[in-house]
Amino acid sequence: MTPEVIDAHGVRLRPFRPEDAADLAAGCADPVNLRFNPGMPEPYTEADARWWITEGAPAAWTAGGAAYAIADRATDRLVGGAGLGQVVTPRRQAEVGYWVAPWARRRGVATAATRALADSAFRCGFDRLELLTHAENPASQRVALAAGFRHEGVRRAAGQLRGGGRSDLMAWVRLADDPPGPAPRLLPGLPDGRLTDGVVTLRPLGPDDVDLMYHLHTLPEVVANQAPPVPPTREAIARRCRLSESGWLTGSIARLLILDATTGEQVGSCGMSYLDAAAGEASIGYALLPAARGRGLATRAVRLLAGWAFGPVGVARLTAATLPGNVASQRVLEKVGFRREGLLRGRLPGLAGTRIDDLVFGLLPDELR
Repeated sequence: MTPEVIDAHGVRLRPFRPEDAADLAAGCADPVNLRFNPGMPEPYTEADARWWITEGAPAAWTAGGAAYAIADRATDRLVGGAGLGQVVTPRRQAEVGYWVAPWARRRGVATAATRALADSAFRCGFDRLELLTHAENPASQRVALAAGFRHEGVRRAAGQLRGGGRSDLMAWVRLADDPPGPAPRLLPGLPDGRLTDGVVTLRPLGPDDVDLMYHLHTLPEVVANQAPPVPPTREAIARRCRLSESGWLTGSIARLLILDATTGEQVGSCGMSYLDAAAGEASIGYALLPAARGRGLATRAVRLLAGWAFGPVGVARLTAATLPGNVASQRVLEKVGFRREGLLRGRLPGLAGTRIDDLVFGLLPDELR
């Protein structure tokens, strides 16, 4: 690629200039950018910015990649950076990277710049572009999807942590012949950010829900009905909450909280994950706090979740499984229309090498009550 100016998708990509140094330093010194770009110096100073403008960026071009300043089209002020690295010429592939200054976020700048950079790269002969994101950076994952990159998997220990150590990175890929526009999502967002029937509300699980989730999923009766029956650690629950949005964006699982719609009280959790996305088969699960049981809230929550699954998500078949002795949960499923389909003997791990039977229920769209 050559360092030409690209005006596309509402942004400008241009070479860095000496007068960008102050804005470059201020943008790169932002805590979010430093957290998810561990290769940046910390603290990031104007001296670092001047080095990048005079040496770092030109070296990226010399290596066959690209290093663009993202600029506001109206003012030409620097609002971020975007580039191509890790170029593998024989394979015609490269890795896309970007960052956006705090004063330019939530305006679609990252998505526009990524789309513009990808379009230019494909015109220059690249066939495959990768975009790697941290699992706890859902904002960047949304950019990847909006720019047409599809989730491909996890690169284990591919990322470095500031101060030492390594972390997994999520791989998003766009090919030259992929259709234009955003990448399709297996799990779309909820209408208006939630589901409700006026009595129960479901909303996505988030990082601030650790206390409720830890309390709920360490209740003895809840632990007894999971396999293996071992209570999770608080750190495991905290990680589940932190990665909830990422699981949704990658299409692996939708985790939700159940709330009393009249009081806003958090009363439980539920979720849906794909068993076989190609076949359109998914599975659901749920749990309620003791004070919320016996009021029909679980039935309403499962009904809402199933309606969303069969509607916007487009699932063709839902399953749910309970331990054979969990009669209360089985009644909830039957009220929604699930039918018993069979007992899978010894399907689940128990304690001390034992195995646990699993009772499976199934639901088709026209059976939802």
